Amino acid sequence: MSTDFTCTTYGKCIIMGEHAVLRGVPALVFPLKSRSLTLSYQALKQDLILDLVGDHGKDLQLLVWGVLERACNLKKISLHDLKGVLHLGSSIPVGAGMGASGALCVALTKWLGHLGIVHEKEYYEFARSLENLFHGESSGVDIAIALSGQGLKFVRDGEKTTLKLAWHPKWFISYTGKRGITLDAVNQVKEFIAKNPDRGEYLDKKMFQAVELAEKSLLQRNIDSFENLKKSFELAATCFEEWSLNDAAVKNHFQWLRNHGAAAMKPTGSGGGGYVLSLWENSPPSEALRDLIPF
Repeated sequence: MSTDFTCTTYGKCIIMGEHAVLRGVPALVFPLKSRSLTLSYQALKQDLILDLVGDHGKDLQLLVWGVLERACNLKKISLHDLKGVLHLGSSIPVGAGMGASGALCVALTKWLGHLGIVHEKEYYEFARSLENLFHGESSGVDIAIALSGQGLKFVRDGEKTTLKLAWHPKWFISYTGKRGITLDAVNQVKEFIAKNPDRGEYLDKKMFQAVELAEKSLLQRNIDSFENLKKSFELAATCFEEWSLNDAAVKNHFQWLRNHGAAAMKPTGSGGGGYVLSLWENSPPSEALRDLIPF
């Protein structure tokens, strides 16, 4: 297949900072190189055709057209102005908190950049505007990680600092068995804060403490690094609990991880289902490894 343009974007795993990142708390986030989206384009003189492949490519069918329609509206062009064939292959599950929508929005933004419709300096804000379709209010963290492909300390409307780890923890993500809906979870936390502003502020501060503790433990290798990282997991998990985002599926999965020897665990992404991040002092047993995704 001859192509005129191709790019690859990656899924993501948020270590700390979920939800509170919308209110200025930093988030620590890493690309998930084992889960990616690849876009290839053939320029042809025909109305745009989609070719969707991969484990989760077909899940993008409705999403792609919605994103493209929004992109065309933002740039005041017609969808009929886009010609050729878009081949999209994805191994990122949709609605799992792994950044599928961010990876898609960045890939399409880069393609539109190739066509001369979007300038490179606009990529971040343009892709974030597209992602608002899915999140209602995108923090931009998924967009930043899909654009950079590197671990970042991300602050909304602020710093995006590359993270260089002093050591590599044994950590994995695994599926709770229930799909998490990001927009629903974001709205649930917003409603919680509206009804309990003081408690909401307290939980944002607690998440901030979790971020600071995790960052310190990851960037400085010493005898306390593992225990401090474990404590940061526990702090973040209590925030999800108070936001009522540790539902039965999450709690059951937590117990499964404990039974196999995980030292600590927390939701990653929006919570309310989706994926869980677990920390291990020793390597997981073989019967658990088949359900754990490393990064």
